[in-house]
Amino acid sequence: MWTVWYCSRSTVCHYLWHECDGTRAVRRAEWLHALTESLRRSGDRGRTAEQLASEFEVSVRTIKRDLAALEASGLPLWSRPGPGGGYGLLRRGALPPVTLTDAQALSLLAAVAAAPDAPYSDLAASAVGKIMDVLDPSTRARVDQLASRVWVNPASSSSRVIRSACEQAMTEQRVLRIDYVAAGGASSRRDVEPIVFANTNGTWYLVGWCRLRDAVRWFSVSRIRRASVTRQPCAGHTVAQIGTPPPTATSVGIDRS
Repeated sequence: MWTVWYCSRSTVCHYLWHECDGTRAVRRAEWLHALTESLRRSGDRGRTAEQLASEFEVSVRTIKRDLAALEASGLPLWSRPGPGGGYGLLRRGALPPVTLTDAQALSLLAAVAAAPDAPYSDLAASAVGKIMDVLDPSTRARVDQLASRVWVNPASSSSRVIRSACEQAMTEQRVLRIDYVAAGGASSRRDVEPIVFANTNGTWYLVGWCRLRDAVRWFSVSRIRRASVTRQPCAGHTVAQIGTPPPTATSVGIDRS
């Protein structure tokens, strides 16, 4: 694991266990956080690799390598070659520094870890990781310590490949072709137009318009044996066609009222 050292002038030194006057080692995440914040402060004008190297007293090669790592992790960077060029953060999609309490940050980690079968769970984990990356280092350290006191052992009941196909079909509103095994054991192939994901009594369902039955049907995701996204667009079936949900049911949208 890479390690960064602080030198006596409170700037970040090269992280290959470079010899410096300071003795306090900080994690690589803190170094990347400092690099990101420098780009954020530079605004639209950005910074050159040489300017960043001078600020942090590292080589230009190190700066370019770590900027590439940040971009690969999903940070929205722009770069311009040549004179007057440099690096900066795109306004769209950039996360500002996030202020969360330790408990709020831990609740995000726990919610994602405890629900591996939920739709878009992998993307949720990635998003939470990005939020954790922009926490200030001291909060992140406290959250990591607190997280070690929360354990989960969820049993995944469905294939990641199948969930991914269901998610893609829902997002792009395209017909999903599935091989399905009913509760009684009967197998069938269905073309389904996804309408909603629904969770009831701990089981996730894909609710959609079944072209075989010409009606709305509920398909337990754990009983889908194979799934592929076709090129056929959905016909525009709406949530209202499913019927009235029970009074205890709700969507996952954020209530801002």
